[in-house]
Amino acid sequence: MPAKKVVTKERVLYAAIDIIRESGSEMLNVREIAKRCGCSTQPVYSLFGGMAGLKSELSGLVAKIYSDYIDGVIQSGKYPEYKAIGMGYIGFAKEHKQLFKYLMMTRHEEKHDWEKLSYDVSTGIITDQYGLERGEAELLHTELWIFVHGVATMFATDYLDWDWELVSKMVTDAFKGFSANLNGDKK
Repeated sequence: MPAKKVVTKERVLYAAIDIIRESGSEMLNVREIAKRCGCSTQPVYSLFGGMAGLKSELSGLVAKIYSDYIDGVIQSGKYPEYKAIGMGYIGFAKEHKQLFKYLMMTRHEEKHDWEKLSYDVSTGIITDQYGLERGEAELLHTELWIFVHGVATMFATDYLDWDWELVSKMVTDAFKGFSANLNGDKK
C-alpha cells in the first residue's frame, strides 16, 4: 500500500501565500488551496477548522514576511532607523503588491500583536532618537504613517511608479514638515 500523503499546516499556508502572490486574495479559497496541495479540502478544514482559522494564521505568516522585509531595510543601514521603517513599508508594497494588499488593505477579523508591536517600536524610536514626548511621538508617527500608507497604496495598486530617490526625498520632507509643525506648537 502506498504511503499516505501528509499535508502540513506549513504546506497549506505557503500554498495560500502563493495564491495571494499570483492572483490576489480574492482567489483564496479552500478548493484552490487543496488543488495546490494536491489533496482534498478535508485537510484544510481539519488543520485550521475552516477558512477563518486559516486566515488568522495566514495573516500572522504574512506579517512575519513583512517584518523580515522591514528588518532587512533597517539592517541595510541605507536610512536612519525610523525612515527605514517607512521606506521598507513602501518598498514592501512595491515589491510584494498582493501580500501588501492582503496585510495592509484588507480588513481582518482580529487584530494581531504585530500591529501593536510595530506601532510601539516606531513611536519608541521617535521618542528615543528625536526627544519627543510619547504623545507627540504617537501623533508624528500617525501623521507619517498616513502619508507613507498613501504612497505605498499607490505603488501596490499600480497607480504610480515614482523614482525611488523622489520617494525617499518625499518621506524626508514629510517627516521634517510634520516635525516642524510639532515644534511650532511648542512655541
